[in-house]
Order: sequence, then structure tokens, then C-alpha cells
Amino acid sequence: MGKDRIYNFSAGPAVLPEEVLREAADEMLNYRGCGMSVMEMSHRSAVFQGILDEAEADLRELMGIPDHYKVLFLQGGASQQFAMIPMNLMKNRVADYIVTGQWSKKAYQEAAKYGKANKIASSEDKTYSYIPDLSDLPISPDADYVYICENNTIYGTKYKKLPDTKGKILVSDVSSCFLSEPVDVEQYGLIYGGVQKNIGPAGMVIVIIREDLISEEVLPGTPTMLTYKTHADAGSLYNTPNCYGIYICGKVFQWLKRRGGLAVMKEYNEKKAKVLYDYLDESRLFSGTVVPEDRSLMNVPFVTGDKDLDAEFVKEAKAAGFENLKGHRTVGGMRASIYNAMPLEGVEALVAFMKDFEQKH
Repeated sequence: MGKDRIYNFSAGPAVLPEEVLREAADEMLNYRGCGMSVMEMSHRSAVFQGILDEAEADLRELMGIPDHYKVLFLQGGASQQFAMIPMNLMKNRVADYIVTGQWSKKAYQEAAKYGKANKIASSEDKTYSYIPDLSDLPISPDADYVYICENNTIYGTKYKKLPDTKGKILVSDVSSCFLSEPVDVEQYGLIYGGVQKNIGPAGMVIVIIREDLISEEVLPGTPTMLTYKTHADAGSLYNTPNCYGIYICGKVFQWLKRRGGLAVMKEYNEKKAKVLYDYLDESRLFSGTVVPEDRSLMNVPFVTGDKDLDAEFVKEAKAAGFENLKGHRTVGGMRASIYNAMPLEGVEALVAFMKDFEQKH
């Protein structure tokens, strides 16, 4: 890591691979001899079309996305999908939601504007510190889809297995675990994520949607811009897309391919998380807030049990070069987001600092 770089544990916008940033810096003024920056070029140019095509091809390869799924590079972040999903998929005006944190709760509340949203399971009773039992869910017979948020950034939980949707389409928000491990795309009707946590700069969401779910039959009043068909038919170029965002995401996809793909990343992420969780489990000062079987590999919340001490820790950590460790305002304490681009050394350095802090207190 460059000596002037800190260890950035932010939940998003988050750390990007240094290699990618250096490459982008080298190409900033003149992308591959075209005499201008990607920030300046027309989205209708052959050069940008090449960037877009390459990014999609690399993502398809990394995730093993089948041909009958479309990849859409959209704006509005993950939060815009909370409305776009019911607008496009809620044909019977019924959908089932499993609420395991703030983002699935917001998605559920948004869906209720368009039809009957059923909360079929929730972990709200224990501050979302676990994933509810998914073995026999009360799936509504007329539900258009079942919705989950697979990795809960704020609370640090992760679905280790997918719910049995009893034949209903599964829709999943994977914003904070995107590309952190292999995924079987065919288990989902729609899988999406904001890219600013584990893939690229803020301002974009990637939607992977099965072709049979894309149609002109959307809820009355759905804006043209919020119809999947609009973007699928135009190859993500209906209007000016987030060109620079797509370009950086494409570089991250190539970085992941160079690293050996998603199976290798999963192994690396497990190794990183183990360093931190093992310490939290033995520490007398710090403790994790999630039941061990539902722990996320990406977001690790922890507390000392004393608000003032938590604040002192965050302050001292910042001074020592560990940035953005303050927990989300709804949980308090601390949270270390250790996405793909966070090196193992960063996690080891954090744990060494925590041990030091524990001895002092």
C-alpha cells in the first residue's frame, strides 16, 4: 500500500484496489491514445462502447451469468431499485419481504406503496443481529416475488443459504457482498447491487435480471426511465449512463480476474474475516454483535459495551491511520468493512491496534 494511504474501513463509498486507482490515474488525461479522458468522451462513441462491452463480458465471466439474463448498468443507486422492482415485477400487486436490516425494511416500505407487501420474516426483535429461520416460510400463494437483502451492511449479517421461496421468484439486494464469493445466478429472478461498496465509485447500480421478467407490462404510471425494458432494449445506453463509473467497475472486474476470480476472493475474504472474528471472540474488551453462524465476511460490527470507550477507540484509531470505523448511527459502536479491496495486512494491522488498545484499557 502506498505510504500516504490510510486503511479505509468505510462501508461505502469504500476502498478500491490501489492497482485500479493507479491505472485510472495513468489514463486520466488520455485513454489508450484517444487524446481524452473517459470522463469527457461521448457515451455514443465506439471507444466507450468498447469499455461497456468489455465490462459486461468480464462481469458475465466472473459470475457465470447465463445468456438469458440481462446485465443493466443503471443510476439511482440501490435505493431506486426499492421502487423499480415493484413497479416492474408486482403484477398481482403482492410481494413477500424478509426484513433483516434497514435496507430491506426501506425496500419493504417502498413496495407497500404499489401493492400488498408482506413481511414474512424479520429479525427486528434482536436489532437485526441474526438471519431468521428460512426453512418453512409463509410464502403468499399469489406473491409476485420474494425479496431479501443478502448481506446487511449496517448489522453485519449474511444469508449463508437462500430461502426456500416455494417456486416464487427470488429478488436479492447484494450491494455489500457483490463479487465477494461465487454465486449461482440462476437461483434468482433478479439480483442487484449498488457498486460503491465492493466494486466501484458511487452513482451506479448493476441489475442482473432474467429476460422473461422484462416486459412492457409494468404498473400504470411507471416512468420510462424506471422500466427495465427501456434499459435492456438500449443496452444500458437509453440516456447518458455513469460512464466513468462503468469504466472503473470494468477495471475492478479485470482486477478480480487477475486475482483468480470469485472462488479465490471468497477464500481470501474468509481468511481476512477470521483474523478479526477470532480476535473478537477471545477479546475481553471488544465483542462482535452478530450470532456467529450469520456473520458477514464484509462488514464486522463490534462494541466495547461502553459508549465513551467506543468513541475514544474511534478517535485513537483515526489518529493511527484507521479511518471510518465508527458504527452506523442505528447501532453505535464500531464497524470494520473489509471488502475485496481491503488487504489482509489492513485487517492484521487493525487487530494489532485493537490488542494494544485493550491492554491500555
